[in-house]
Amino acid sequence: MKRRTIISAFFPRPLALAGVLLAAAPAAHAQTPVAPPAAALGTPASSATGPWTLQAAVDYALTHNLTVRATELTAQQQEAAQRLNRAALLPTAGLTGTQGFNFGTNRDPFTNQFQQLNVRSNNFSATAQVTLFSGFQLRNTVKQGQLEAQAARIDIDKARNDLSLDVASSFLQLLLAQELIRASEARLSTVREQVTRSEKLLRAGAVAEGNVLDSRAQLAGEERTLVTAQNQRDLAQLALVQQLNLDPATASRFEVVVPALPDPTAFAATADAMDPTATFELARQSLPEIKAADLRVLSARRNLDIARGAYYPRLTLAGGVQTGFSSVRSQQQRVIGDPIAVPVLQIDPAAPGGYAPSPYVLLSPQTTFQQLDYKFLDQLSDNRGEFIQFSLNVPILNGLQSRVGVQRAQVNIQQTELQAEQTRLQLRQTIQQSYADAVAAQRRFAASSRQVEALTLAFRNAEIRFNNGLLNGTDFNIARNNLTAAESDMIQAKYEFFFRRKVLDFYQGKPLTL
Repeated sequence: MKRRTIISAFFPRPLALAGVLLAAAPAAHAQTPVAPPAAALGTPASSATGPWTLQAAVDYALTHNLTVRATELTAQQQEAAQRLNRAALLPTAGLTGTQGFNFGTNRDPFTNQFQQLNVRSNNFSATAQVTLFSGFQLRNTVKQGQLEAQAARIDIDKARNDLSLDVASSFLQLLLAQELIRASEARLSTVREQVTRSEKLLRAGAVAEGNVLDSRAQLAGEERTLVTAQNQRDLAQLALVQQLNLDPATASRFEVVVPALPDPTAFAATADAMDPTATFELARQSLPEIKAADLRVLSARRNLDIARGAYYPRLTLAGGVQTGFSSVRSQQQRVIGDPIAVPVLQIDPAAPGGYAPSPYVLLSPQTTFQQLDYKFLDQLSDNRGEFIQFSLNVPILNGLQSRVGVQRAQVNIQQTELQAEQTRLQLRQTIQQSYADAVAAQRRFAASSRQVEALTLAFRNAEIRFNNGLLNGTDFNIARNNLTAAESDMIQAKYEFFFRRKVLDFYQGKPLTL
């Protein structure tokens, strides 16, 4: 029971650390991977050839993991929004065309006369508008969008770094589980030999039957421990397969390369090689979270400029051309006929009215007007009109919306600055914690190694005494369990040290290799 408690205590710790803020990517690891086809995103990737090294597993996960792909799509959406911000600086233009049918008494839109006719009318217009000045809100929006797009692109690096450390954690957990299985199998083989030896001694009358029963109970306990270790191995293997987005059916054939890890006590210069202060300075300059947090602070300051732009007047320029057609509109054509003789009067005081016909006549042409159809294209040409106008909007009072918007922008700046500071503080604390855990794991490994050596000698002595009938089964099992617990603790301390060290190496820009 003691050994099972030790095994379960180690597994959550790397995952907890990797899920918080474990990412420090050098520029060489910040490239965007080639995205898989869209049709393949919803299904696990096909099985790749193995066995897998840690670096191969990380590279494969960065290409096929859906979380990283989702982050890339989020960045693409932000870039699309930025293109819209730039397009807002351009003029707007459009064409409009309408056609209507009116029945009964209607007003001619061009003569304003009411007529009892069926009217078909068309209206066409082309307009354009451009904002000349808006308190620099449009330009500041473009600059803010650039900062947000850069932060979204950097978030991809963060997702890649988080995934890399998650894969490294699962990879080391799988190696740990495999080593615990090998240790358990070795102990199981020893216990089986012990049971066989005890049964022979029982038949010879050299030991009591209780010793054989104790040996068989110890064998059953070791078999249970082996099954527990195998279950842990299967779970760790499944977690790694899922992170790689492989087909779960291939989990049983999944293999990893078991590296030859050196003795943790061989790293005598741990304090110098993993100095937390120097590691923090390197990580602060390259960590994507820090860069993204700083960019969002600049974005918040640009948002304040946008809010202040609401205090300024807004000047726009608009222009356009319009024309139309009416089916009831007609043209009048002047027709000149044959001239007619018009008598000319002359002044005659003796004549009634003071005028009398003269011997002369005036030939005057006869003029009439003819109503003709007004053709469609002719009306469009004759009815055309253009306009241009300037519009100035001066804000005076809008319910304090501008003032409150500025105040909210100022608070947002303080929030983003606080978040950036919290990111740096969390990074420093994480590095310090990783360093402290690495040193503690190294010391625990050294102490466990000495304990294993001492308990191994004590177990051998207990085994000799048990075989000779000088030690009861209870004391012999206690000696074996103490050795088993010490070995398990030593193995876990070894892998915890290497994981913490790899975390610090990753912060320093070193590749994830074993």
